[in-house]
Amino acid sequence: MIIVVGEVLYDVFDEYERMGGAPFNFAFHLKQLGLPVRLLTRVGDDERGLAIRRRLADNGFDLADVQVDADHPTGTVRVRLDDKGVPRFDIRTDVAYDHLALDGYTPEIGPSADMVYIGSLVQRTSRVFQGMQRLMGTNRNGAEVFCDINLRPPHYQDPTVAACLRYADILKLNTDELNHIQTLYGGPAKGTADWLMERFGVHTLVLTHGAEGSTLYRGGREISAAPSGDGPVVDTVGAGDAYAAVVAAGFYHNCDLQQVVDLATRFAAFICTLPGAVPDEPAVYLELRRKLEGRNHVR
Repeated sequence: MIIVVGEVLYDVFDEYERMGGAPFNFAFHLKQLGLPVRLLTRVGDDERGLAIRRRLADNGFDLADVQVDADHPTGTVRVRLDDKGVPRFDIRTDVAYDHLALDGYTPEIGPSADMVYIGSLVQRTSRVFQGMQRLMGTNRNGAEVFCDINLRPPHYQDPTVAACLRYADILKLNTDELNHIQTLYGGPAKGTADWLMERFGVHTLVLTHGAEGSTLYRGGREISAAPSGDGPVVDTVGAGDAYAAVVAAGFYHNCDLQQVVDLATRFAAFICTLPGAVPDEPAVYLELRRKLEGRNHVR
């Protein structure tokens, strides 16, 4: 079982709005790829929250994991795109996921989890941050922690970064986030990825370079992939989440690392050709799922 903890929200563009949030995107992709997934989240008692619950239920998620907040609205993010489809985010504060109550999950997560996914945005309030620390500190039970750190200024503090790094076994970040961590902790200008992995005990580092592609570091190997252009870019919202989900699915199926990186790169590029972060049609996952399930090679 893969336990995903974090926000579900609406990305509000100029002409439309789409469900999103990195944890939702990650969990949704994995569910469509046939993996066992739980999503621990919180939405408002409003129309957006109802739509989210309906979509989650329609796609096989357990609504017992979705808290409903009568006092705070479902999260929203105002998304503005530049001429290349690259987003700038204005993230609303004091929304439902800022009040996610995690203590009730602590007795059951440990034994059931093969992997736990975390990020930084949901931890921007002290309530969720403290709940996450209790959750991660007492209920790991050998489960790998996949951290997609997703630093969105000003919605994180240095203690949150430190906690994410402390718990991460698999860490995904972009070059800006790597540079921030290098500056924060006084890391070297060269060999920063190796330094980070050694300092924080991260066994797998997934580093994305935007238009320059990506690099995966694991088991002494460094595997890179150039960007894959599958068509005109509508927006890049959720591309990193799509990449992360395929990496997690590839690890789950014990796939060859180069194949994992190649498949993740192509799927992320495909997401960039769509409006929003997740496809509407489940059929788009069929070929990717077949490739992941059919490539069970020792990594």
